[in-house]
Amino acid sequence: MSQCTSTMVLMSAPPPSQWYGLDIETDTTINGLDARVAAIVAVAVSTAEEDFVLLGEELNILKDLEELISSLSPGVLITWNGNSFDMPFIAERAARAGVPLGLRFGPLEPTGWSRGRHHRPYTCSWGEHRHLDGYQLYRSDLGRQFKISCGLKSLSRMLGLEPVEVDRTQIHLLSDDEMQEYVASDARLARELVARRMPLAYESCDHFVPAR
Repeated sequence: MSQCTSTMVLMSAPPPSQWYGLDIETDTTINGLDARVAAIVAVAVSTAEEDFVLLGEELNILKDLEELISSLSPGVLITWNGNSFDMPFIAERAARAGVPLGLRFGPLEPTGWSRGRHHRPYTCSWGEHRHLDGYQLYRSDLGRQFKISCGLKSLSRMLGLEPVEVDRTQIHLLSDDEMQEYVASDARLARELVARRMPLAYESCDHFVPAR
């Protein structure tokens, strides 16, 4: 089998309906920032029409997430700090569970989670979707120019949005309904904040990483 070394370049931004917010929540009964020990307990994908929330056993969450993302029209997956946390975390947990994903990294692919690994940003794509890290987008200009926090909640409030607030160290105490509302809110906020800067923000997408 030949190896593809070219990079796909998409010149124009997809329509607004093809921008998808994505957020994960992890097990806070242990170190929820360490993918070696903490499972993914919830994932939300927010589209222009509805929010999809996956709860339950991590194995099923990962399988259902791959199926969901594969079913969406090709577009842009929008995360908040996803290059440094959400995407490599998902990849690590999927590798440990033996769940194949269309998630690809470049130029450096995570080969194992280690202390501080999630602070190192990667570029990625997932199936036919490109990826855009909203935190990096806002931090690169507005954050540096005006010296403001680009955290998802604080930036959302500053721009007139109303995030769902919980104690993130106590995620494991949330009911299913509370978890669903919280993770869906974060996915919607990520999508909304980046959508406000489209189509110019499309230029900040990660490079598309071709299948090997």
